[in-house]
Amino acid sequence: MRALVTGAAGFVGRYLIEHLQSQGDEVVGIDRDTGVDLLDAAAVTEAVRDASPDAVYHLGGWSDVGASWQAPLATFRVNTEGTLNVLNACRDAVERVLVVSSADIYGKVSLTELPLTEDSPVRPVSPYAASKLAADHLAQQAWLGYGLETVRVRAFNHLGPGQTNRFVAPALAERIAVCELEGREEVTVGNLTPRRDFTDVRDVVRAYRLLVEHGDPGEPYNVCSGIDIAISELADRLVAMATRPLFPCADPNLQRPVDVPVLRGDFTKLQKATGWEPQVPIDTTLADILAEWRTRTKVEPV
Repeated sequence: MRALVTGAAGFVGRYLIEHLQSQGDEVVGIDRDTGVDLLDAAAVTEAVRDASPDAVYHLGGWSDVGASWQAPLATFRVNTEGTLNVLNACRDAVERVLVVSSADIYGKVSLTELPLTEDSPVRPVSPYAASKLAADHLAQQAWLGYGLETVRVRAFNHLGPGQTNRFVAPALAERIAVCELEGREEVTVGNLTPRRDFTDVRDVVRAYRLLVEHGDPGEPYNVCSGIDIAISELADRLVAMATRPLFPCADPNLQRPVDVPVLRGDFTKLQKATGWEPQVPIDTTLADILAEWRTRTKVEPV
């Protein structure tokens, strides 16, 4: 299979390309580093035409939920207009497009509504979530209106080495590594109460390729572990891996304006379509992330 990946230089994009190539796929990656801006419709169309792919994996866009509060327009444009440009470029040129949305579109939910299925109500809270819901609808419209075989992914939180420290686990790992290096006893933390459904990125990209092969066009699929853990537990697990005793210290500057209290997904639909299930344990993922940040803090200024 010949594939084109948008957001190729991003965290998930790098893992996806490696996985696709390991499966024998021929892969072309595009992003701003290659001169393709998702907001430039002509450039996107030219990139798709030149690549002539069988499938497109649309990962590119704004991924920082917290920063979307300060830049809602930029977030919305790249995640919705950018997705529209990709879909338009693919309409008469590509057999199948996987569009990555987000579990954040489900928004605030009560415990009685868990686990979340693809039929759960959507209640976006952040500008990021609203932009991802719009992208999700655009992918559905491309299937219903134009017959473009789109597969919609609602990805829950995913983790792994190489993720930016704008996200909770690598941010905590970086602070722990710095504390170990400098002999500090306190590690700063943000809001520890939210509960999230975490999946290793290496499991996530396996799901993406399987969905391109076996997913039903026009359908949404949750990609998740089916288990939610509190950020406090995530922090405790990382702190327990530290080489010296550490104590969490709350920092109000690390709080978001609004945090969704809990997200836990149900991947039954994905499993029925593809046979997928998560394989990498959370402690393995966290240990890999911490090992990476121990290496980085020794060679990069803090």
